[in-house]
Amino acid sequence: MNRKWVLAERPVGEFDENNFKLVETPIPEPGEGEFLIRNIWLSVDPYMRGRMNAGKSYAKPVEIGAVMEGGTVGEVIRSNHPNFKVGDIVTEQLGWQEYAVSRGELARKIDPSLAPIQTAVGVLGMPGMTAYFGTKEVMGVKEGGTIVVSAASGAVGGLVGQIARIEGAGRIVGIAGGEEKCRYCVDDLGCDESIDYRKFSKDKAAIGAALTAACPDGIDGYFDNVGGWISDAVYPLTNPFGRIAICGMISEYNLTKPEMAPRHTRQILTNRLRVTGFIVTDFWTRWHEGLEIMARWIKQGRIKYREDVIEGIENAPKALLKLFRSENFGKQLVKFGDDPTA
Repeated sequence: MNRKWVLAERPVGEFDENNFKLVETPIPEPGEGEFLIRNIWLSVDPYMRGRMNAGKSYAKPVEIGAVMEGGTVGEVIRSNHPNFKVGDIVTEQLGWQEYAVSRGELARKIDPSLAPIQTAVGVLGMPGMTAYFGTKEVMGVKEGGTIVVSAASGAVGGLVGQIARIEGAGRIVGIAGGEEKCRYCVDDLGCDESIDYRKFSKDKAAIGAALTAACPDGIDGYFDNVGGWISDAVYPLTNPFGRIAICGMISEYNLTKPEMAPRHTRQILTNRLRVTGFIVTDFWTRWHEGLEIMARWIKQGRIKYREDVIEGIENAPKALLKLFRSENFGKQLVKFGDDPTA
C-alpha cells in the first residue's frame, strides 16, 4: 500500500496535525511512458504553509483531499519510460507520499557519486538555488559591504552568508533563534556576528540597538526570510542604494489578518533602496549554472550545510510544525525509507 498525507482541512491561523490525514491507497502502476518512484526523502519547507490556504498566489493551493505538495528524492522501481530505468535516483515534486508515478517532465536524475542524494532537495536543490540566485542576482553584494540575513542558520539563510562572503562582502551579520544556532552561524558558517532574536521577544524594539552595534557602517544588503518585526529593525539602518531580497515571510504565514504594510516607505524613498521579492523558479533556465557552482564550492570546502532529519512518513506533519516553531536546526528533511546509495 501507498501511504500518503492529504490536506484534510484548511487551517485558520496556526495549523496543527488535524489539518492533515494519513491515508492508504494501492501502489499505482506506471502506464505507457511512465515510471514508478519509491520516495526516500521529502523536503519540508515554509512555502508549504501557503499551499494550505485557498486564494490567489504564485502557485495553486493544495486542494482538500489532495496529497500535500513537496520536493522528493526517490528510486525508480518500475519503468515504461525510455529515459528512466529501474535503479535511477530522481528528484521531483511528488509530495508527501511513499510511491508516485511520473511521466518525467519535471524529473531530474541524480548522480549519487557527487553528493548524498538528499542534497538534491537541499543545498543542491531548491533551498540552495534560492540562496545562490537570491544572493548573487537579487540582493547582490557590494564589495566590502555589510550583509544581514535573517533565519541565518536555516536551509536558505545558512547558505546566504557564505555565498555573500565568496562574492566579496566585508561583514556578515546573521539573525537566528537561540544561542546554539547563533554560535553555529559564527563558528561554522563564518558570520562575523549573530544576533539571537529570542532575547528580544519581550522588547522587540530593542533588537534595533543590537543591529546598530553589529553593523556600525550600516547595512548594504538584507536577505529577508522572515519579515515582521525583525525586518522592521533592519530598514532604518540601511545605507543609500541598499538592496533587499525578500525571500520569505514566515512570521506572517499563520496570521489570520495580514499585518499593516508598507511600513518602510520613508527608508525606501530616502535611501533609494531596491526591494525585490523573488521566487526561485524565476531562475529556472539557469538552474544548471547554480548547481555547478554550488557543487564546486562544496567540494572546495567553501560551503557548509546542516541537515535535520526526521524518520518516517508518519512524522511529516511534525516536521512541518517543527519548522514553524523554529525547532529545526538546518535543512528539514523527512526520510521515508532505506537509501540504497548510502
